[in-house]
Amino acid sequence: MNLALHRGRLAGLAAALLLAGCASYKGIEPEASLRTPAVPGATSEPVAPVSAEWWKDFGDPQLDRLVQQALADNPNLGVARARLRRAQAATEAANAARYPQVTGQLDITRQRFSENSLYPPPLAGSIENTGTLQANANWEIDFFGKNQAALEAALGNARAGEADVAAARVVLASNVARTYFQLVRVQEQLAVANRTLAQREEQLKLVNQRVGAGLDTTLQQRQSEGAIPDARQQIEALQEQAQTTRNALAALVASQDVPSVGQLPALTAERAGPALPALPADLLARRPDIHAARWRIEAANQDVRNAKAQFYPNINLTAFVGLSTLGLGKLLDTGSGQWGVGPAIRLPIFDAGRLRAQLKVRDADLDAAIESYNGAVLEAFHEAGDAVAAVQSVARQQAEQAQALRAAEGAYEIAVQRYRAGLGTFLDVLSAETTVLAQRRLGVDLAARALDARVGLYRALGGGYSAPTEVASH
Repeated sequence: MNLALHRGRLAGLAAALLLAGCASYKGIEPEASLRTPAVPGATSEPVAPVSAEWWKDFGDPQLDRLVQQALADNPNLGVARARLRRAQAATEAANAARYPQVTGQLDITRQRFSENSLYPPPLAGSIENTGTLQANANWEIDFFGKNQAALEAALGNARAGEADVAAARVVLASNVARTYFQLVRVQEQLAVANRTLAQREEQLKLVNQRVGAGLDTTLQQRQSEGAIPDARQQIEALQEQAQTTRNALAALVASQDVPSVGQLPALTAERAGPALPALPADLLARRPDIHAARWRIEAANQDVRNAKAQFYPNINLTAFVGLSTLGLGKLLDTGSGQWGVGPAIRLPIFDAGRLRAQLKVRDADLDAAIESYNGAVLEAFHEAGDAVAAVQSVARQQAEQAQALRAAEGAYEIAVQRYRAGLGTFLDVLSAETTVLAQRRLGVDLAARALDARVGLYRALGGGYSAPTEVASH
């Protein structure tokens, strides 16, 4: 009866410890909430996805080569790939924690045994060798899903890493294309500036002839001479801009093998690419940055689950088998064998609020991940809306500018003819020429903006990203 009573008391004590050990996380909850509104202005009709190699739509082999080189060699993209490999390795480590762990052990120790301890003579006070050769096994039984949650969090981070690599590819390709088209713009502006210089030199010859014939004064001659240094200064400024743009392009592709001004194709309306695609209703599903943000929410959710599981008992099954001797001569004898097996339970009883603090940290991380996603959604809407507006507006501006250029060139021809016939002043010619040059420069800028806006649209539509069905975690 006393033995039964003693066992009952032990069982009650164990149950009390179990209940005391399960600390409470009551009152700790995340505060943020997801916001995924519909895409404003989106069409309900199916929209074909952007090509994964969208830059080929511009039909420029040099651009194709530069983008491919950047995707292969750019250090920033290499950093994103390295982070992905790290996340995948963390997934492997989290997966390994779900299985039994086995270690080998070999201990050989020479020691003096205490005369005043547990060891009897003649061992007490002697110096002997001891040896242990055994295998140890440990398996944490995941009753409360702690290890599974850690694995799911690692998988979420790995999937976010894959989406980050895709997003980095889209950003890098678009930056290469935009810088390349900026270099094309500078080339075209240089062509306009050189035509301006040649035109003003011809005007100076005409003025000199008229001054020699007594038809003009030195005032017109000085006005014509002063226009030439101004044109040369514009050429020099554009050449500086061309060099800095080439340097930026070389940094993006991680190579000095980039084209120079004069080696680029001309700006044409056909280079702006195919017709404007409609804004898809599934815009968010096509963007890698949105996918990365969603996977980070999933990883943070699993981290919260893992933190909650820390409040419950940790149950391990441990075992060992091997050999142990006093003295090394009989270490490998069968009589030296030893083994043991048994469960081990660890449960939190008092931790001064450490587990609750850890859970609050994970909840805050989840809130941050949710708000980051909400911010990415807003930015996606902003980018897509701006990209569509830019493509449409630039097309309308180009149509109006083409008419303005034709009118300005007609007025300039009339001014030159009147000046040659003595019916107008040289100031009329300069004024008409200024309008023509301004329109030519504006035409170049608009053509470059049309290309840049198209690149921005491709980027805003996800750059051809296609979400993988699963992430390889080996």
